[in-house]
Amino acid sequence: MAGHSKWANIQHRKGRQDKLRSKLFSKLSKEITVAAKMGDPDPENNPRLRMAVKEAKSNSVPKDVIDRAIKKSAAGEGDDYEEIRYEGYGPNGVAVIVEAMTDNRNRTASTVRSTFTKNGGNLGETGSVGFMFNRTGQITYPADVGDDDTVMMAALEAGADDVESSEEGHVIFCEGTELHAVSTALEAELGESESTKLIWKPNITTEMDLTGMEKLMKLIDALEDDDDVQTVTTNFEASDEVLSQL
Repeated sequence: MAGHSKWANIQHRKGRQDKLRSKLFSKLSKEITVAAKMGDPDPENNPRLRMAVKEAKSNSVPKDVIDRAIKKSAAGEGDDYEEIRYEGYGPNGVAVIVEAMTDNRNRTASTVRSTFTKNGGNLGETGSVGFMFNRTGQITYPADVGDDDTVMMAALEAGADDVESSEEGHVIFCEGTELHAVSTALEAELGESESTKLIWKPNITTEMDLTGMEKLMKLIDALEDDDDVQTVTTNFEASDEVLSQL
């Protein structure tokens, strides 16, 4: 997938995930607490919480951290967070979607707007770039779960729309509203997935050169450093040659 998966690869190559380990744990823990507060504290009876816990485990969040986040919600502890989505444009007109959880809407809006401005972008109105993305379910499996044809057949029978297979693994896409049903059917056939989550998948992409990518990375780094920001997704497309120089 353009944008999101390549950015994840860039993060991995540059060791950014390790650098942001504690911050990542905090963001994932916040999602777990919010999901548990909104529904049943038992992941088996709360699809959103189940996905949040799985995502935390896939990022090596310790079990005690996950359990503590769930207990916070049961005890009514922690701040009440509001979920907000921001949309805007980055360098070269690349579309950017920022998802945040905040206990202070004014603070977060001000910080996000300032971050866009300082890094060659501008914050737009809600819906200004959303049409360039589809809300999509993404389920990932390791390469050794099966060959391409086996995974493709299992995915189609489970109700998925598409599969992208490579040496790194299998990425399965489905309608966002069908994620729980598709992931449950896949687990019965292939076992537990590495990751199950909702993403913004670009349906229109923006080609980026090396200079543009360097500027975009600075914008994304700055946004992700904000404790209120949960995810940052863009619709960039870049050649392997450009990515190899980052």
